[in-house]
Amino acid sequence: MQKSAVSPHSADGAAVAHEMAVRLVAECLTLHFDGLCEPKNPGGVATYGYAIYRGSRKLCDGFGTVGAGMFGDDVSNNVAEYTAMIRGMERLLSAGYSGCLTVRGDSQLTIRQMQGRYAVRAKRLAPLHEEAVRLARIFERIEFEWVPREQNEEADALSRRGFEAFLSDHGAEYRSYYL
Repeated sequence: MQKSAVSPHSADGAAVAHEMAVRLVAECLTLHFDGLCEPKNPGGVATYGYAIYRGSRKLCDGFGTVGAGMFGDDVSNNVAEYTAMIRGMERLLSAGYSGCLTVRGDSQLTIRQMQGRYAVRAKRLAPLHEEAVRLARIFERIEFEWVPREQNEEADALSRRGFEAFLSDHGAEYRSYYL
């Protein structure tokens, strides 16, 4: 039995390679995430936001509250950043997606810890980092990229929506505790 192969250098091979590249790019999603902790860090109100894209088309987004120092929660901006990343990955996995993912955030600490370039020293971050790594391993391919704040405005706005939602539910308590 004769086996045939298509070389990527032949005309047919170039077409196959292009088709594979197009499929990979088409299937790779991007998760933008952000978190905040206000009016003080640590110990303020920590909220998160994320948006998931396929190319330039937004597939979904989410935001919420991580916790609040006024309720005894041990929160910080980095806790909120990790939570945003985790919630975004969980959303994809719950929808049955575990393919290619690019994770982008403006937190150098979080991104570099996920890249293995920085150690995780804060005790409050260790379990979050472990969970993020556990989830990341489920994806077929994953990359973590730091982006400037200007390239993460939507996730930032979503984390602010989470903060506004918290204030709408707990405004009086917030003002008496923090202001």
